[in-house]
Amino acid sequence: MLLDKIYYTVNSLEGDYAYLKKEDEVSDELKCVARALLPPEISEGTRLVYEMMEYSLVY
Repeated sequence: MLLDKIYYTVNSLEGDYAYLKKEDEVSDELKCVARALLPPEISEGTRLVYEMMEYSLVY
């Protein structure tokens, strides 16, 4: 659903894109997201939450 929280971990950063792994899935499939849509302070291993069409850091 659109309003659910979805948790991701940044798997890798490649140029202008970040590859995110959904935390609650067993699959090895990664989601490619433009870094412009993500918080600027991300690095590999950073946890993110996607909520209300926006990514933010998990503290």
